[in-house]
Amino acid sequence: MTRARAFLTKEERLSVESAIAAAEKLSSGEIRIHIETICPTEPKERALRTFHILGMKKTAARNGVLIYVASASRKVAVIGDSGINAVVPHGFWKDVVDVLTDSFARNDNAEGLKKAVLLIGEKLSHFFPYSKDDVNELPNEISFEDETGGDSQPNDEK
Repeated sequence: MTRARAFLTKEERLSVESAIAAAEKLSSGEIRIHIETICPTEPKERALRTFHILGMKKTAARNGVLIYVASASRKVAVIGDSGINAVVPHGFWKDVVDVLTDSFARNDNAEGLKKAVLLIGEKLSHFFPYSKDDVNELPNEISFEDETGGDSQPNDEK
């Protein structure tokens, strides 16, 4: 079983978090990644629950995006807040999910997350362009199940 924190090394986490910062320079959108070990429900349902727990509805333009990953369950979901959902077409995140699942199948976890994050930034730039007075409204750090009250056993690695 792939524990949530073992999904990425510390160096990979830092690299992915740098990609989040870079992607957020393409758009005013806010991107978060949450990793759990087991997804006890449908991944989209779990992602929505996590979106609320992480306080992602706090952005002024309601333009937060969550990449949800269940490492051992091998499930992913990408969801956006209501401001995004109001302007993007149905199936908007399919190519992002495809990048993630293809990369994870090759055990290329960090590169898959970085590609997905940069793709999100590029896609959102058409609807939520970056402005020089943009404020980083949500943290760029990856969150893990033990930080949000996940149902799986927490990993003791810090």
